[in-house]
Formats: sequence, C-alpha cells, structure tokens
Amino acid sequence: MEPQQKPSRVLVVTHPLRQDVAELAGKLAAALEAEGVAVKICSGATNSLLRPDALVVGDDVTGENADLVLALGGDGTVLRAAKVAAEADVPLLGVNFGKVGFLAEAETGELETVVSRLLDGEYTVEERTALAVEAMGTDGEEHRSWAFNDIAVEKAEPARMLELYIEIDGTRISRYGSDGVVVASPTGSTAHAMSAGGPVVWPDVDALVVVPMNAHALFAKPMVVHSSSVIRIGVESVGTEGSLIADGKELTRLTSGSTVTIRRSARPVRLVRMSGQPFASRLVSKLSLPVDGWRHGRV
Repeated sequence: MEPQQKPSRVLVVTHPLRQDVAELAGKLAAALEAEGVAVKICSGATNSLLRPDALVVGDDVTGENADLVLALGGDGTVLRAAKVAAEADVPLLGVNFGKVGFLAEAETGELETVVSRLLDGEYTVEERTALAVEAMGTDGEEHRSWAFNDIAVEKAEPARMLELYIEIDGTRISRYGSDGVVVASPTGSTAHAMSAGGPVVWPDVDALVVVPMNAHALFAKPMVVHSSSVIRIGVESVGTEGSLIADGKELTRLTSGSTVTIRRSARPVRLVRMSGQPFASRLVSKLSLPVDGWRHGRV
C-alpha cells in the first residue's frame, strides 16, 4: 500500500439526530485538530447536539474547502456525504453507526485506528461509478440530479400500477405495468435493486443494473448493461403519477409523457479503503449470508 497524503482539511458529515454520533464527532475533531488538521462538522438538521463552532447546514453543504470527507452514521449518512465528496472530487471515508453499514469502511469502535491511519496516510482510494439522471416533464421542465446507489422510477399511488417503457441505447426493450424500475450502480446493486430481485454486482465491474419491480409482462428480467449505456424510462400512465427517486430521496413527480434518462455520471465517488478485505468477504459479513446452506448437518 503506497502512503497517501495526510489530509489537512476534513469535513465531517454526521447523522443529524443522534447524540452519540454528535459526541463522537466532537472527540474525533479534537483528535484531528491536535495533529494540525482543520475540521468542520456538518449535520442535516439544526440542533444543539454539535459543538458550538460546528457548521450546521442542510443539503447545500459542500466539500469545496476540504480534502477529505468523513461520514459518521449509517448508509444514509454515507450517501449524503458521497454527493458532497463527489462534487468536490475528494475521497470519502464512512464510519458505520447504523445497522448494516455496507458503504462504510470502519465501525464505531475503530475510530482511534481510523484517525491514526489517516494521519499516517495508511489508506488507499477506490473509484466507484455513480449515476446521473435527467427527467423531462410534459411541461418542458427539467430535473437533473446525481446518485451513488440508485435511481428509481416508482408508482406514487400504492393501489395502481405504473405503465412505462424502457429503452437501452435508443432501442425499446419492453413495456409493462409495474411498481417501477430501479437503475443501480455496481455499488448500489446490493441495496434497493437486490431487494427487487436484481443481481449482486462486484463494485469494480464496469456495468449498470436495470431491475423492473413486480412487472406484469412476459419479459421483465433484471439486466446488466455496460456502464456507457444510456437508459431511458418513459411514463405512459394516464391518471397515475410516478415518483423519481435518487438514493431514497424523491426529486419530482412524473406524469404521462415524462421521460427519465440515466447514465454513468462524470463525477465518481472516491472511497477510502483501509483494509484489504475482498468484496466477497464484505458481502458475507454485512448480509450475514448462510454460507453453509440449508442442507448443512443433514445426512
């Protein structure tokens, strides 16, 4: 492992509502500042949990004046921090305070080791594919956004199906009524897309995943396409709205005639790695996979 440069300015993104996270963020900041590292702390909600000089802002926080973003929380916090890090083109390190923490590199009890290795430059940086989305409404209004895990077009009304079609690189693939479609990056293949029946894709595979959700059609299989592919989803439902969702956050509503175009983003996420644990090991440990199978111990 080649040593990385010691960060001189760190932006710490915390879970907005957890006092234990806020307290540890303060201790972490103090440890880094004692070694000459400038630290800013931000939260998604204005509250009194953070230290008095903390930067408390919402979704408009930027990493413009940082050279590393540190996320303290669950996968939701890491996703929020990922956008900040990608926009600033700086590495992102996640420390898990949640349940699964698939995107995090370290656990809560490893903060001391994290600080030490950051200061010594004992880490690598791994580039991950992200997604760019453009939605065009029937009124001509455009919505553009970015996602690390996935973009979803989902029905907005639980009791109705959403009629839509899918095109890949300009070719119509299928049309169906469904609960929606998820388009995921390799990193996001283990999130919403996997829950919808999609494949697990190793994060270094140069691909995107397209997963229909409960589609009423003869061909509604998950698809793995090249990362250079352009995926277009058109909404055809009359009287039923769809929702455009990026990393779990609704961006806008979609009506009949709306189109959503998804492609690989020019802004990847640069994840900090401190261990040589392969993805297969992370998959088994984070998802508690039953590696012995159901027949283990049977004669």
